[in-house]
Amino acid sequence: MSTTYWCELAWLGEGQGGVTAGVAVRVEGTHITGVEADTSPAAGWVRLPGLTVPGFANTHSHAFHRALRGRTHGDGGTFWTWRDQMYALAERLDPDLYLDLATATFAEMALAGVSTVGEFHYVHHTPDGRPYAEPNTMGEALREAAAVAGVRLTLLDACYLSGGIGEHAAGVQRRFADVDVDAWVERVDALPSTATCQIGAAVHSVRAVDPTSAAAVAAWATTTDAPLHVHVSEQRAENDACQAAYGCSPTALLAAHGVLGPRTSAVHCTHLTPADVALLADTGTSVSICPTTERDLADGVGPTGALRGAGVPLHVGTDSNAVIDPLEEIRALELDERLTSGRRGTHSPAELLTMATAAGQASLGWDDSGRIEAGALADLTTITLGSVRLAGADQADALGSVVFAATASDVQHVVIGGEVVVRDGAHLRLDVARALDRSIRAAWS
Repeated sequence: MSTTYWCELAWLGEGQGGVTAGVAVRVEGTHITGVEADTSPAAGWVRLPGLTVPGFANTHSHAFHRALRGRTHGDGGTFWTWRDQMYALAERLDPDLYLDLATATFAEMALAGVSTVGEFHYVHHTPDGRPYAEPNTMGEALREAAAVAGVRLTLLDACYLSGGIGEHAAGVQRRFADVDVDAWVERVDALPSTATCQIGAAVHSVRAVDPTSAAAVAAWATTTDAPLHVHVSEQRAENDACQAAYGCSPTALLAAHGVLGPRTSAVHCTHLTPADVALLADTGTSVSICPTTERDLADGVGPTGALRGAGVPLHVGTDSNAVIDPLEEIRALELDERLTSGRRGTHSPAELLTMATAAGQASLGWDDSGRIEAGALADLTTITLGSVRLAGADQADALGSVVFAATASDVQHVVIGGEVVVRDGAHLRLDVARALDRSIRAAWS
């Protein structure tokens, strides 16, 4: 099927002259076959008023956390007390509930302009820790959820072996933990990739995976040419435990065991030393920053200016899904840096959009997405310039206005792999608010 989209304004990527007017994007099947600027709309073309950018990549999500939104704030506390509430929710999940909740959550992401989600998946087993009859039942629920919601998925299956350094998994952690890394490999080997779902690997953290097992996960990712993600230094307590057990930081431990590298994304990296930053840069590792979660959980603010200065690629995720809005994530990344550095403009609007598009897609294994050009996957997200937030923006300042003022509510049209998923701000497959309401109420009933 052939379709031509006429973009009133389009951002064609860093180094492409900024925002271009009158861009015709020709699509055949799932990919873009041609891009032409300075055109006028022709009969039969689909008009996209506003600013069209490549589809966003959400590089770090835990879909079931969406049911925690608004329910974890009343008693204060820390990351660790929040974790207790998250564990209570994880105990309640079954495959049917997980399917419904993840479908609604992924559909909310589509409404926000996300074309690809990296789901960091660790709820693998039954509540007592035994594998399901089909060991990947929960992973298959996530795969089906993404297909129904219309988003592309990288299922980052997390190796999780212990409840802490030198500790057995206990309580709900037994749902997360495989017997050993060989059992993890056997289970993940049974998950095939498809045209819309790649299987990736994850090391949950240095708390949950010993260095030898983490190296085995990295070897699996290398052998299968899969993306590899790992939580790194989200909390100071993690750094302290790693230093006490191994005499080094989590970053140094992972580097010493071959876990870091160009296929690896380190998630959070909130509490890094200058030596850690240099290791990430030297190994070609990218970093997923999740500002809305990192501030919600009182994690802290990561050194994004230092990472950028060292040449470390950055991208963004929604993590706990307390907020699902890629525009807010990239905006927060720059604004948090302003708070810590006292300087404005460390990350330009074009750099921030690259984090949400091309850099993020590459970290999830979709190198042919994140750009509006011939040969790329046809992922288009159109943001209206007619809302109260964007009123007055024109071509000259559209990019900065969208990055620093637009929200997910301003996303009007979303094409994912050549298929229209969102039109005029509405998901074409689901009543997303109703689906969220139903699944969240079921999670707590």
